[in-house]
Amino acid sequence: MAGGQREQQGVSDQTVRVPPDLGREIADATARWTADGLVRRLWARDATLWTGADEASWLGWLDIVEHQRARLAELEALGADARDAAFTHAVVLGMGGSSLCPDVLRRSFGRIAGHPELHVLDSTVPAQVRAVADAVDLARTLFVVASKSGGTLEPNIFKQYFFDRVSRVAGAGRAGKQFVAITDPGSAMQKVAEADGFRRVLFGRPSIGGRYSALSDFGMAPAAMLGLDVGRLLAGAQRMVERCGPDAPPATNPGAALGIALGVCARRGRDKVTLLASPPIDGLGAWLEQLLAESTGKHGRGLIPVDREPLAEPGRYGADRVFVYTRLAAGADPDQDAAVDALERAGHPVIRIAVESAYDLGAEFFRWEIATAVAGAILGINPFDQPDVEGSKVATRRLTEAYERSGQLPSEAPILDAGGMRFFADAANAAALVAAGAPSTVDALLRAHLHRLDAGDYAALLAYVEMTDAHAARLQAMRQRILNRFGAATCLGFGPRFLHSTGQAYKGGPSTGVLLQVTSDDAVDLAVPGQRYTFGVVKAAQARGDLEVLAERGRRALRVHLGPDVAAGLDALAAAIDRALA
Repeated sequence: MAGGQREQQGVSDQTVRVPPDLGREIADATARWTADGLVRRLWARDATLWTGADEASWLGWLDIVEHQRARLAELEALGADARDAAFTHAVVLGMGGSSLCPDVLRRSFGRIAGHPELHVLDSTVPAQVRAVADAVDLARTLFVVASKSGGTLEPNIFKQYFFDRVSRVAGAGRAGKQFVAITDPGSAMQKVAEADGFRRVLFGRPSIGGRYSALSDFGMAPAAMLGLDVGRLLAGAQRMVERCGPDAPPATNPGAALGIALGVCARRGRDKVTLLASPPIDGLGAWLEQLLAESTGKHGRGLIPVDREPLAEPGRYGADRVFVYTRLAAGADPDQDAAVDALERAGHPVIRIAVESAYDLGAEFFRWEIATAVAGAILGINPFDQPDVEGSKVATRRLTEAYERSGQLPSEAPILDAGGMRFFADAANAAALVAAGAPSTVDALLRAHLHRLDAGDYAALLAYVEMTDAHAARLQAMRQRILNRFGAATCLGFGPRFLHSTGQAYKGGPSTGVLLQVTSDDAVDLAVPGQRYTFGVVKAAQARGDLEVLAERGRRALRVHLGPDVAAGLDALAAAIDRALA
């Protein structure tokens, strides 16, 4: 092969091409997994495959496909009910694992004639909440409150807001008929749903964590409401279950082979998993971000997923990358194909996964769940906990409770207020920036911060602003500028959704991130019924709690706060970054 690479053969729809030395390590790891029967131990729910903690309690996803296929008629009835009730829209109100799978399906399939148009709300940014409310007919919308624990802040306040809005349109006694809950048995959300007369209460499985829940009702119930052929999704998933089963040799087991390759690459410093997918299914990356980052990013180790990064020339990339390309046969982009070919020729590790149809996403969910569990075993971590996500939740709760008592958030002082932007950092980061020669100008401060990037580091833009195409384009341009200047991997997360996703890796994974948090004033805020705080206050508390925990973990983080005109603020920030990197 060109570039001195060697192809790992054996999985019909999956190839791994890596440099020879890395190929030998992957082969050695595969041989060990074979000789020691480690795939069987995974299926036997042997916690000592990982850390010997509570891993065995979180493996209910291994047999969820069989369970769901047995109750296919019930899932199909959900879709028929949404259709027959003439709902024009359905809105999933959730965060992280409760919302990302429905969002992938929505993006991949679009609206299906005769069924509700699906929306997903997973942001407390007031403009985002308002945009969803304005996009639907409140009198003809089915709301799906998805919260595994029933105690997660965001789904609860989403429910309060929309239940109040629907009550005013349909009447207080009838609002519940437009709401469905998906939650674990006995949760606080179940009690709320029953008290408020919800249309249905669907149950998750307590032994499945949120990010592994795509094939449970958290993913399949919205799929049915969207009008998808859930039986077809699950049939594809079942075929993948069989291919990844306990008796499938690791070399020809798609999930195990993928996980071994990713785990070995990460141990060799290639921990930036750069995700590429054909345009019709490129929403898959957001789901993979959470699965990989939240599962593996802890104890200073982990996989850093890089999704939707603008493609660059192969020579721009460092030696910390592995590229994974999910190619849809009927929707492949020739330019993307050519770019991946060029990466292979240049000697970068490239993993290709071929899918025939968007309905193969059911199989992909399971492939990647197995792969993540395997990679976690290779990295020596528990892939089913998320300690640093909990840390952010605690910090946010403390700030919102302070607001409920006093009517204001604790004061904070910027380290720089100039050019219509205010910058914030903890004492350690502020001192490091001063030591790096950052005087009192925006350009110099950004230059000092971004020049902290070193070989093997990554930059992350963490934007607590409305997720619109226009805002994303501006932030993508900033990523491109940083990639071109430093060759560093770049990540982009919209807050607060990334807190339940990549936030774990940013705080608990390798300390190789240089993080720029972007916040803004809210042109229009929204009240949360029954609370003193507003959506804007919650968003601000989440951003401040995020920065606080990043500082506690010793991360290189800086926050820039824009005014209420987010578009103008992002333009000004982009111009300042351009000048700082010139």
